Amino acid sequence: MYKHFFKRVIDFIVSLTVLVVFSPVTIILTIILFFVNKGNPFFTQDRPGKNEKKIKIIKFKSMLDKRDEKGNLLPDVQRMTKVGIFIRKFSLDELPQLINVLTGSMSLVGPRPLLFKYIPLYNAEQRRRHDVMPGITGWAQVNGRNSIEWNAKFKYDVYYVDNLSFALDMKILFMTFKKVLVREGINQSEERPMMPFTGNN
Repeated sequence: MYKHFFKRVIDFIVSLTVLVVFSPVTIILTIILFFVNKGNPFFTQDRPGKNEKKIKIIKFKSMLDKRDEKGNLLPDVQRMTKVGIFIRKFSLDELPQLINVLTGSMSLVGPRPLLFKYIPLYNAEQRRRHDVMPGITGWAQVNGRNSIEWNAKFKYDVYYVDNLSFALDMKILFMTFKKVLVREGINQSEERPMMPFTGNN
């Protein structure tokens, strides 16, 4: 009952409440990032959602679109803005994803939506992470975030799929709140994001 009904009800109520409460912060950040990013405060991208269905995530944009002479984007560390570093440190870049939760393409808790290009690289077990709605935070995020390897992340994701419950969701939300406050589990800094997944070697 929780998985198929009450989880969605909680997602809707909580995301709407947080969006309203944090609306002044959201408005201020939108204005600041509009100028910092030369007109575009938001980052949007197609990602695989539940059952690998395409969804479009929205986040605050933390990097500029600087390119080299060949037109390729520069490394993340060269494109990250000071405001971008700040909002990533306190997970404020995730605030707009509450719109995804509100509209039903994401949940508050679930495996993080990654990139479509990773799907062919997953083994059958790892691909099960798409059996549930992706989330803003998840079991992998509260058990290491950027400090654990990809294979460990995927094991945590599949564990969540197999053990999804109200109690586990509440535990993850509580641990997320705590980690954001004390900034635990971020061994790789926001200026040096985790390396892309390249498959199971």
